[in-house]
Amino acid sequence: MSRYLLRRLMHFGFLLFGVSVLVFLFTAMAPGNYFDEMRVNPQISAQTVAALRAQHGLDRPLPVRYAKWMLSVARGEMGYSFAYNSPVAPLLWVRARNTLFLGLTATFLSWTIALIFGVWSADRFGHLPDRIITGTTATLLALPDLVLALLLLVLATRSGWFPVGGMVSTGFESLSWFAKVRDLSLHLTLPVTALVLSALPTLVRHIRAAVAEILDSGFIRAAEAHGISRRRLLYRYALPAAGNPLISLFGFSLGALLSGSLLVEVVMSWPGMGPLLLEAILARDLYIVIGGVLFSTVFLAVGNLAADLLLYWADPRIRAT
Repeated sequence: MSRYLLRRLMHFGFLLFGVSVLVFLFTAMAPGNYFDEMRVNPQISAQTVAALRAQHGLDRPLPVRYAKWMLSVARGEMGYSFAYNSPVAPLLWVRARNTLFLGLTATFLSWTIALIFGVWSADRFGHLPDRIITGTTATLLALPDLVLALLLLVLATRSGWFPVGGMVSTGFESLSWFAKVRDLSLHLTLPVTALVLSALPTLVRHIRAAVAEILDSGFIRAAEAHGISRRRLLYRYALPAAGNPLISLFGFSLGALLSGSLLVEVVMSWPGMGPLLLEAILARDLYIVIGGVLFSTVFLAVGNLAADLLLYWADPRIRAT
């Protein structure tokens, strides 16, 4: 187990190094930088712009800038934001916490709902409940995430049931504990609903297909012939036997927490990584963009590592290799 973890951590380190090199290369190839707009401002002299570029090392060769950034990563800063005049790491961490809170909540709910409906659909394969679930997931799958988020915003605006935008209301700190939980839950409802409805069709279809295949196997029929209850048969025997592809899918869903929620965060003004990265891209705030890409890579690697560990624990065949 220790050798396995060591190998995975080494792969993780090489992955981060390779992604950081590629991101630096691509950002260097992109035209323009943060200080270009200052050049057309008659109130800012060319000497001031040159001094700012030199202060942030933009006048140096790419390898020198990369080495300087690596030293900044070692200090826990991850570079310096031009727009916020602050180290990047604290900015990213505050937003990443909000993204993780939103993403983990949506992932837990979507997997819970998907397991219930996916197993139920597999158990009634080809019958009316299965057709209803299949048709509903196909409809949701055809809806773009942007359209789904906008429809939820229109519903919230017309009904007034949920607040639109933000994570908490004004005066949140003065509320009681129960009122804080209620306020946060109301602000969380719309973006979580959008993420759950977006992820649910894929999860339900994968679970349905995996469990339906197992239900046709001989050992399930033998267990059924021994009089084992249908619920126990589905959740105690069929679902664990179909677990390997589902565990891999679960790891992928954890790894896609950041990329999967960016659009919803921007549309619904959730103060996560999405709006921060969009602002940084538009302003060409170089090191925030690089840090955001690396955070996404970390999420992806951690999700894959979690899936590998779960597979190692669940499947004795993997432990034997």
